[in-house]
Amino acid sequence: MECLRSNVDALLTKIKRKYKEYGINEKPFVVVKADNGTYGMGIMTVRDVSDLDALNRKTRNKMNVIKDGQTVNDVIIQEGVLTNERINDAVAEPVVYMMDRYVVGGFYRVHAERGVDENLNAPGASFVPLAFADTPHLPQPGVKPGASVPNRFYMYGVIGRLAMLAASYELEATDPEAEVYD
Repeated sequence: MECLRSNVDALLTKIKRKYKEYGINEKPFVVVKADNGTYGMGIMTVRDVSDLDALNRKTRNKMNVIKDGQTVNDVIIQEGVLTNERINDAVAEPVVYMMDRYVVGGFYRVHAERGVDENLNAPGASFVPLAFADTPHLPQPGVKPGASVPNRFYMYGVIGRLAMLAASYELEATDPEAEVYD
């Protein structure tokens, strides 16, 4: 638990520094989740390191076991990203599928009972397909640039490809044989 506390504190401090540098006025948060796959379980949002001290037994038990009764041995800590997309007043996040460097599809994960800083992959979520071809959201000819609806589908594809590129650089820079010390 002490290792988790120190790493969450370090990441939140780094994120706060960047938020200040870029003028972001939101409260940063991190997501702590099982490193062996979650299936939407064993996920916790942490806004302050003191949140970890306040964990009750029920929350600890929820974090300890994921789908099929698997025990959580390792966790990952990720910077939380607010979900500002909405579909019918419900929070929605785009999910993009890629093969190699190509975007091959995707969907919106939608949850009416969750907030912008919560995990949407939970009971009550619904899914809306993302159409990547023949979208009606193309800029309209003859309309002033920037005045028509943005092509979000194209933007999601660009972001997906950039994320894949960043992940490949990270993997390349990481020695898979390096020993990990707790």
